[in-house]
Amino acid sequence: MVILDVAIVNVALPSIKSDLGFSDTGLQWVITAYAIFFGGTLLLGGRLADLLGRRRLFMAGLILFAIASLAGGLAANPGQLIAARAVQGLGAAILSPAALSIVAVTFKDGAERNKALGVWGAVAGSGGAAGVLLGGVLTEYIGWEWVLWVNVPIGILAAAIAPSLIAESRSEAETRHFDVAGALTITLGLSAFVFALLDAESAGWGSVQTIGTIVASLILLAAFVAIELRSRAPLVPFSIFRVRTVTGANVVGILVGASLFSMFYFISLYMQQILGYSPIKAGLSYLPLAVTIILAAGIASALVTKVGFKPILAIGMACIGLGLIWFTQISVDGSFLADILGPSILAALGLGFAFVPVTIAAVSGIEDREQGLASGLINTSQQVGGALGLAILAAVANSVIGSTETPEKLVEGFQAAFAVGAGFAIVGLIATLTLVRTSDSRAHVELDKEAAAPAE
Repeated sequence: MVILDVAIVNVALPSIKSDLGFSDTGLQWVITAYAIFFGGTLLLGGRLADLLGRRRLFMAGLILFAIASLAGGLAANPGQLIAARAVQGLGAAILSPAALSIVAVTFKDGAERNKALGVWGAVAGSGGAAGVLLGGVLTEYIGWEWVLWVNVPIGILAAAIAPSLIAESRSEAETRHFDVAGALTITLGLSAFVFALLDAESAGWGSVQTIGTIVASLILLAAFVAIELRSRAPLVPFSIFRVRTVTGANVVGILVGASLFSMFYFISLYMQQILGYSPIKAGLSYLPLAVTIILAAGIASALVTKVGFKPILAIGMACIGLGLIWFTQISVDGSFLADILGPSILAALGLGFAFVPVTIAAVSGIEDREQGLASGLINTSQQVGGALGLAILAAVANSVIGSTETPEKLVEGFQAAFAVGAGFAIVGLIATLTLVRTSDSRAHVELDKEAAAPAE
């Protein structure tokens, strides 16, 4: 539900734009408001889950998410919808790390957890594609509001059955201190930076607004670092980054998020604005991508157990990069078979191969008492990467398109965005090869062998 909601509104964007009167720049905030509040408060959500109880936070996040979804569908103007999406992101930030840390503490590190995280990766990785598919069906037949309202019964039902399915767990040893100042500065700093990038095309890159907003964001981010260094219970203990593989996994997570968000966003616009697809046809066009991600994630979880997470992650980032390079060849008179199917399947293979090992690398070897922190950290990396990536690529596309929104100019803008997205994936491949330790990857394989030995 959480990952699906990042993408489910993509197909509905043209309908939302015409119904609520969004500008092109404002429309991006339907996606970005969710992503930035999700990413900005994930670390606090992970810490709260460790301290207050993972099941309790899981249920609270579900209820808040459902309420915000209801409000979003009832929105009568752009401001109301963006505000509702921001609250949705906050609910997701409470829910998501609690869910991932529940998985991590329920299953032992090694093959058992790899299988569980393979399922997690398949569900989460395919959520983006499934979201666009479901969004197309709902928008076409009953209205864009239902891409939000669909979460209400799901959230309420999941919260109701959680006590009977999930055991409560928390860290008893932690000091019960919540770094609210850290959460506020990181959220405001990231929000200001994304806003500066999104609005730079209309305000001007050299304008007082753009430069001032970027400076303000850097001051807030510097304040976050200062707060964390002095806090007795920091939101992000920087000592965790001394483990090079953890650092590498989160750097790659940022770049995976940047590639993933941009791909779904610009493919959706290309299919509807250039190829003239209806919402339902655009949604159905994502079906091969969704199936490929699910299959790839399952294969990846098995391969990680045998060869380690580093080589699988490297293959995944390479496939994402190649898929996005292929997408730069889209044309005004293109078609699904010629311009979408091939690169979609290649990028989907990469996403399945990248999502699972990057998650395993980010939480492997972490003590149970810090699983919420580690889970929040990798989720934060992916969501913040997605928000920043979309802001950067939207700025690139808008700078190419300008004020002349002819099909030719739109395609040129989309091509430029895909090229930059491919650059993110290539940098992610380099980060995988240089930052993720081969020894840690091999150690993970040995851990799996040791766990399997008694059974033999």
